[in-house]
Amino acid sequence: MAGKRFQGEWPKIGIRPTIDGRMGGVRESLENQTMNMAKSVVDLLTSTLRYPDGSPVQCVIADSTIGRVAESAACAEKFRREGVGITISVTPCWCYGSETMDMEPHTIKAVWGFNGTERPGAVYLAAVLAGHAQKGLPAFGIYGHDVQDGGTTEIPEDVRQKLLRFAKAALVVATMRGKSYLSIGSVCMGIAGSVVNTDFFEDYLGMRCESVDEVEIIRRMTEGIYDKEEYESALAWAKTHCKEGKDTINRDDLKKDRAANDKDWEFIVKMTLIVRDLMIGNPKLKEMGFGEEALGHNALVAGFQGQRQWTDFYPNGDFTEAILNSSFDWTSIRAPYILATENDSLNGTAMLFGYLLTNTAQIFADVRTYWSPEAVERVTGKKLEGLASGGMIHLINSGAASLDGSGRQSDDAGKPVMKPFWDISQAEAESCLDATTWMPANREYFRGGGFSSKFLTRGGMPCTMARLNLIKGLGPVLQIAEGWTVDLDPDVHKILDDRTDKGWPTTWFVPRLTDDSNFKDVYSVMNNWGANHGSISCGHIGADLITLASMLRIPVCMHNVPSDDIYRPAAWSAFGMDKEGADYRACQVYGPLYK
Repeated sequence: MAGKRFQGEWPKIGIRPTIDGRMGGVRESLENQTMNMAKSVVDLLTSTLRYPDGSPVQCVIADSTIGRVAESAACAEKFRREGVGITISVTPCWCYGSETMDMEPHTIKAVWGFNGTERPGAVYLAAVLAGHAQKGLPAFGIYGHDVQDGGTTEIPEDVRQKLLRFAKAALVVATMRGKSYLSIGSVCMGIAGSVVNTDFFEDYLGMRCESVDEVEIIRRMTEGIYDKEEYESALAWAKTHCKEGKDTINRDDLKKDRAANDKDWEFIVKMTLIVRDLMIGNPKLKEMGFGEEALGHNALVAGFQGQRQWTDFYPNGDFTEAILNSSFDWTSIRAPYILATENDSLNGTAMLFGYLLTNTAQIFADVRTYWSPEAVERVTGKKLEGLASGGMIHLINSGAASLDGSGRQSDDAGKPVMKPFWDISQAEAESCLDATTWMPANREYFRGGGFSSKFLTRGGMPCTMARLNLIKGLGPVLQIAEGWTVDLDPDVHKILDDRTDKGWPTTWFVPRLTDDSNFKDVYSVMNNWGANHGSISCGHIGADLITLASMLRIPVCMHNVPSDDIYRPAAWSAFGMDKEGADYRACQVYGPLYK
């Protein structure tokens, strides 16, 4: 199904070229340099960043440089008309701080003050950031390390990195605003993350919480409220591309025969279409006379309860979750949908953060087991080697691991990655499908049957595991662990995998260790992880997540990101000399972004 997924337009980035307002020589001499700074930022952002649909990020420049308050007001009005949600003020010179600053309460703000000697751009930067702090409007400061010559249009590498880090994170904030989290079902097996906290979504993310009972899926199946032609195409695609594994999972008395398995395939393919339609709608349903159902819930992310009431009676949601989270299906190579298994809305939120920062599919997994080198040797008779020599964490879950997570996409050097959909070749999509076997569901867990994906993630992929938790009396906190996937000796993998859940996808993960007590060894990462689930993104994106969390006023309680890479609003430095304690204090003082 092609077409626009969500209501509204993608948020734009507004560029505010601020200038010394003194006419009669000063302002006139700076007009070209100031506007050229703005244009260079636009060129950088539009050539580097993309929206989730693959289109280039759009920027809007004020109609004139901004030297006095009337021009600030004109810029703000233009930005409101254009749908700007993020602003970057740029200047090579002194400006009148409180007259030229962005005073809009809900825009995410940064200021780049040119490091030059001809005019005091850095002085304005310091002055206006002080104004932002005094008025309770946090802004990110951007100040290049090295002095540049006046009139240059080159953006230094350190400034470039901060501009991109800021813009990527701010686009996530603006994109989430006004969208929905859709719960399909309710609380799963007492998992705290599936107790959806509407206050969190509304106050911190600016999102609605929508909910439908799982019986809506059955109603739509029974009454034929789905695209019949697409269903036939999807079923044929599944039969061709989704290889079914031999049932080595179930006891003989629990194994389904061929006819029953075929019925399960028909059911789970229909279910996948319906869940997608519940999230984003489908204009085809309106043509069929189902106008209300055609609308969807404008859901940027959703969760499916599944266990127990559904899976005790119906085929499980593993196929639906895995395929929707992947970057390809019967329609084409396309953007992933974000769907959390067990309706774990907090892990779904971490998946959403990772997806919007990278435009790539995510792996949802249980943070299942820490395997020490000693335990591995005792069980397998072999020693761990390489990155895994200090032990590893077994990431595994039956549901929402995208097939991209198999690591069968590659960068130019042939190393495993997970790519934005527009960079994935047809051969790579097919390789991910070929690496996946669909095992009959374990009917001791899933009495209704269904199929679960089974793959092994290729080792050597840099990745970041994240998790959002809610703490009573504190609010949301974010955990981050950068590391790598690893390959194990095949015999070691089989022994360890078979004694866990051998019909589910496995990722072996080793975090990067540091001097911090949470990361002194692999065991400590597992021991300090705040919940049973984690979201895994390709790439080391911990610094981007920290910047995003600060925009949302969510403190980070655990991370292994180098200190020099941490980038938060300038006002955070006023809350103490220890960065993490300052983060907690600043988030507490400023409070939720939308409250």
